[in-house]
Amino acid sequence: MGVKFIFDLDGTLTKKETLPLIAEYFSLESEIKDLTEKTVKGEVEFNTSFQFRVNILKKYPIYEIANLLYHVDIFILLLKFIQENSSCCVIASSNLFCWIEKLVQRYGCKVYASQAIIENNVIMGIKDILQKETIVNNYQKQGDFVIFIGDGNNDVEAMKFADIGIVMGQVNRPSEKLLSVADYVVYTEKELYELLVQLLKKYQQG
Repeated sequence: MGVKFIFDLDGTLTKKETLPLIAEYFSLESEIKDLTEKTVKGEVEFNTSFQFRVNILKKYPIYEIANLLYHVDIFILLLKFIQENSSCCVIASSNLFCWIEKLVQRYGCKVYASQAIIENNVIMGIKDILQKETIVNNYQKQGDFVIFIGDGNNDVEAMKFADIGIVMGQVNRPSEKLLSVADYVVYTEKELYELLVQLLKKYQQG
């Protein structure tokens, strides 16, 4: 029992959305960028959008994408917070674990992500798309006080169930639906870091 900080990854811990980054690397920007923006805003249903984007990108080697994402720009203060408080921090990403595995290893905390069907280092399909609200509920059932931090419309349900919801608005403009379920809205890494430190002191066991 204690406090658990559950972080979305794309646009919350990273300074860019990773799927458009992958698309740019393979010269597929036009097919991915617009759809990603509409998904973040909630104009397109996430699971349908995600499956479509994965279908475009799945033919490319997993190791190449994982190496690319390892070098994505991240918020260093948030990396510091998670590394220093890894036992009470969790990353919950709808992105495929095989793509983000190298990146999230940098944080040193528990990670939950969507799972792919893999054969010969190539994605054959999606096995499971992570429902972030399930992670929130599971920790609450264990008696934890859950603080969820996210930025996209697919974070609404998780934020709605969390004890405290924080919107990170530095990378993406938060949707009205997301703002309606948030307890805090911050627009810079520094603001978020200071808020996390404050909440940790307030809710940390002991």
